[in-house]
Amino acid sequence: MEKDLIGRGVLCGAIAGLLTFLFSRIFAEPYVQKAIDYEAGRDAAQALLDKSAGLSVEPDLFTRTVQADVGMGVGMIAFGIGMGALYALVYAVCLGRVGRLRPRPLALLVAAAGFLGLYLVPFLRYPANPPAVGQADTIQQRTGMYLVMVLSSVVLLALAVWLGQRLRSRWGTWNASLLAGAAFVVAIGIEMALLPSFGQHATGRFAATASETPLPLTDASGAISYPGFPADVLFYFRLYSVAGQLLLWTAIGLLFAPMADRLLGQAAGRANRAGARAGQA
Repeated sequence: MEKDLIGRGVLCGAIAGLLTFLFSRIFAEPYVQKAIDYEAGRDAAQALLDKSAGLSVEPDLFTRTVQADVGMGVGMIAFGIGMGALYALVYAVCLGRVGRLRPRPLALLVAAAGFLGLYLVPFLRYPANPPAVGQADTIQQRTGMYLVMVLSSVVLLALAVWLGQRLRSRWGTWNASLLAGAAFVVAIGIEMALLPSFGQHATGRFAATASETPLPLTDASGAISYPGFPADVLFYFRLYSVAGQLLLWTAIGLLFAPMADRLLGQAAGRANRAGARAGQA
């Protein structure tokens, strides 16, 4: 049964990854390109300022390139397959352990939990950044803290589900769910407050904010030679990042729900027929 569920999860993840790629290619990729263009223009302006000031100008050893459509598509489909397999595994674990939920509602709830725990909650503390946003010397720390945020979000979400199950017999399903949700919000809020921000002590090209957004480039007289990072590019990049992940998890849940319902129904039918034959014997 578990292998069948995981196989269906992989299939749903692959389809969801393809849909997410198409969405990202249409809506998010133009803002990635705008961010790359901004970075290239800023580097060129900085080189001119350095040259006029008599400073040596060193060419970049590595330059950013736009990923090919095939590479991006393969990456998104592979990511969808991985998330689909993980989703199906969690679904199999939850069967019969989270109350009397039917297969379809359980599929949608597991998908919602995946989007919330694996993406949305970590995103609220460390949102996705396009090229040119974020200091190069903090990338390892930012990556490490983001992974800590993902892991703790998943653990706290699992603990909230466990707490809700423990409180259900005394407080009822609705009140127990509210109490468990409130406990999750408080715990994750405390963690977010304790985790570091990487832009508050930034100087030079980066603003003193947690997003490390580049400031306007100025010459020796203080005149602006190149503008700061466009706020609308940052906003829409993050908006479409969230929308893409929402599409991925929604597609997985909606595709997997009828498959799981049919599979579990067939398994229950076989079990009933086997029991009937055993009773007749």
